[in-house]
Amino acid sequence: MSTVLLTGGAGFIGSHLAEALLKRGSAVTILDNFAPFYPRAVKEANVQPALDRGAALIEGDITDAALVERAFAAARPETVVHLAACAGVRPSIADPAHYALVNVVGAQRLLDAAVRHGAARFIVASSSSVYGNNEKTPFSETDDVSRPISPYAATKVATELVCRTASHLHGLNVTALRFFTVFGPRQRPDLAIHTFLSRIARGEAIPVFGDGSTSRDYTYINDIIDGVLRAIDRCGSVEPFRCYNLGGEHPVTLAEMIQAVEQTVGRKAIIDRRPDQPGDVQRTWADLTRCKAELGYEPHTTLLDGMRKQWERMRAGGLHE
Repeated sequence: MSTVLLTGGAGFIGSHLAEALLKRGSAVTILDNFAPFYPRAVKEANVQPALDRGAALIEGDITDAALVERAFAAARPETVVHLAACAGVRPSIADPAHYALVNVVGAQRLLDAAVRHGAARFIVASSSSVYGNNEKTPFSETDDVSRPISPYAATKVATELVCRTASHLHGLNVTALRFFTVFGPRQRPDLAIHTFLSRIARGEAIPVFGDGSTSRDYTYINDIIDGVLRAIDRCGSVEPFRCYNLGGEHPVTLAEMIQAVEQTVGRKAIIDRRPDQPGDVQRTWADLTRCKAELGYEPHTTLLDGMRKQWERMRAGGLHE
């Protein structure tokens, strides 16, 4: 049995991961501050299944050094999985300093504590946004990520750098995972698929930025969780610091995604066409060569199949009302 400290465990990805770790027999301590980016009740519902299975919960902020120290002393983790962050490209433009504080300083607090407490491995969530408007596709882990186009993306590049530095200085095994547009049950309510499913079902207009030609490499939550578990098991096996893309490998345009939502809910969309938004990338597309070879990662769920599962969960929970 491994001991795991999981930050952001009340969120979308974190709550799914907490349950998967508990099923494997890990002792899980969740650290989450229930930030009001979306309703607390949603996060409480997310995390409850893990708490029912025996996970411990510590409520607090990763930028609070004293609280992080208490969390490590209580959990005594062999493995740290750091998913907590300020999310979202557009909100980061409005408050870049807060994003830098939480995402970069928060990561450094956790790295410092991991070193002090002798954690064996540190897994950190990065993002496909680090690639910016990379002209080369698909995006590879060896591509240049020095030109982010939003504060959020910049904080994720910086997080990878402080993790790499900690690994170099202290020998900490660190794996950074670049997630590509994750969707599925419990998806954050501000994200496009969740928003479009609920709005189209209610006959409301959906905001569409640009002409619909932008594309995203959508990745179903179960595939992401499988990738994270594989990364935990193989952390440090190739080199002390290693970065991996976790994506779906099949980019879908915004127009195609809307068509899939229409098919899922059985209703045509009313489009509220708006200008392109600052900070939004034109495309994402994961090159999975490295993670397939080194992690054995292989995504299986199509956009339409995963969207149907997400919609079933939303309808069952009344979340589209």
